[in-house]
Amino acid sequence: MKVRNAILAAVLVAANLGTAAYAEGLRIGVSWANFQEERWKFDAAAMRSAIQRDGNKYITTNAEGSAEKQLDDINNMITEGIDALVIHPVDKEAVGQAVEWAAAAGIPVIAYDRLIEDPRVFYLTFDNVGVGRIIAASVRQAQPEGNYVIIKGDPGDANSVFLRQGMEEVIGAAVAGGTIKIVGEVNVDGWKPEGALAAMEEILRDNGNAVDAVLAQNDGMAGGVADALAAQGMNVALGGQDGDPTAINRVARGLQTVSVWKNNLELGKAAGHIAGLLAAGTPMSRVPDVVKFDDGEQAIEMNAILLQPTAITKETVYLAIEADHVSQKVACAGALPGVRGCN
Repeated sequence: MKVRNAILAAVLVAANLGTAAYAEGLRIGVSWANFQEERWKFDAAAMRSAIQRDGNKYITTNAEGSAEKQLDDINNMITEGIDALVIHPVDKEAVGQAVEWAAAAGIPVIAYDRLIEDPRVFYLTFDNVGVGRIIAASVRQAQPEGNYVIIKGDPGDANSVFLRQGMEEVIGAAVAGGTIKIVGEVNVDGWKPEGALAAMEEILRDNGNAVDAVLAQNDGMAGGVADALAAQGMNVALGGQDGDPTAINRVARGLQTVSVWKNNLELGKAAGHIAGLLAAGTPMSRVPDVVKFDDGEQAIEMNAILLQPTAITKETVYLAIEADHVSQKVACAGALPGVRGCN
């Protein structure tokens, strides 16, 4: 796979750097927004493993969803001394202050899976516009027309905009032509499942349960939507993303149409290796497989790597199992007949 080649190349470059600092082990600070979704624990484990295998030190904090705490965490790490900083931002605007601190201290910064709009930051994520396309295309294949609901993520997260852009590319013409009608579209603060549950309950009430499909922008919110639907005895085409084990199981049970799996193990490994390279002095523009990314809004060009996601449907559940992302026992509990990987 391309990402595995990139990781291998990164390791080889790191091995050839030959700096005393690298040999002694560099300190990589990682600031997590939260571990609300189960997937982030997998990201963290993969990143820690990659950092430690390269002989570096993994220093981590959990902001617990607080932008203020994240700034305090990062300030403390910079004060205590780190050589590179990986940020999974709570709020892309608020964390800009942390980028200023890091830049003043000469510390390279990686924005992990969520955009921080600053040309001094290296952006590592998946093609989130592509994720939005996959969610919409999979749901539309299952339900080509009717009343659609769109449950979007936090309004302060650029990913919700990118995902919505990809969805629009798939359903926009059908909405304009009237074969698809959007009967509810909301943002959910903090991407919280309970927020999606409450929003979906309200949309169902407002529309007399006349809903045929739901595009949810992550699996946690898809779970809240699924609960709201189940309370009404409903099961409609439903999309999400993250490849959460519980979501993959919903796919196997026929309760979710697709979970777009962004192989977070590969993403975490890549982040760990790239952080080591940047900490050792490799310019961002020389990281293997780097591309130029333009956010499309502020016309800020950034160095980035955009990995490709995988659609997990009843035909492809086996991919997540074979990659050891989820066990067959967890993925296939109560699975419908014909789910590939559960036979």
